[in-house]
Amino acid sequence: MNKYCYIYFLSIAIFFTSCANRQTQNTKSKLSATEFADKIKEVPAASVIDVRIPDEFSKGHLLNAINFDWNDNQFEKKIVQLDKSKPVFVYCLSGGRSESAARKMRSDGFKMVYELEGGIMKWRGANLPETSNNAMTSNGITKPQFDTLLHSDKFVLVDFYADWCAPCKKMKPYLNEISREMADKVVIIRINADDNQALCKELKIDALPVLQLYKNKILEWTNVGFINKLEVVKKLHCVDKG
Repeated sequence: MNKYCYIYFLSIAIFFTSCANRQTQNTKSKLSATEFADKIKEVPAASVIDVRIPDEFSKGHLLNAINFDWNDNQFEKKIVQLDKSKPVFVYCLSGGRSESAARKMRSDGFKMVYELEGGIMKWRGANLPETSNNAMTSNGITKPQFDTLLHSDKFVLVDFYADWCAPCKKMKPYLNEISREMADKVVIIRINADDNQALCKELKIDALPVLQLYKNKILEWTNVGFINKLEVVKKLHCVDKG
């Protein structure tokens, strides 16, 4: 084979390899809740990995899910048990930990890792089924009880959070400060989304963190995602003047 033929066939090989890699990269790996559910049905034998802590997992998880805690130093040893050539489904509470876990698994050679975009919060928001390890699981605060909490002559600022939500943890200190500094104007209520799944579903809370500001039991403002103290205080003053 002369050098020109060699270069030609090498170019062809590189072209097809590039196309194959591009096709793999273009495969959608982050799926909405309904897409995630549909894809699991397509490959029912695939592993479904819940990367939350065991306490979160015990309060509700996807059917047949396995709990491999992302923050456990045994995570790498556990995923070695899985077949890297087969699809794997990964999720957490809101998507942060599962994204990190999926990135790690791909770097370790897993061929196809599907992530649940928005985590189990979006799954619950889509009213998709889940199961629990506990025979008795408390639904937490009921809607009538929640409505009772809104009875106040002050503003009521409700913080929907989770213990393992990073933005939630960043917001907690300044919310405590607002509670002290503006005690004459605002009452702050913190509601753990994991412990109050039924309430979150009824109020359509499908992401974290969420702040809801009520005045005379009427919802005046909602914020989804991280927000700093200055913006929250400005909103309180704005609603107060309005």
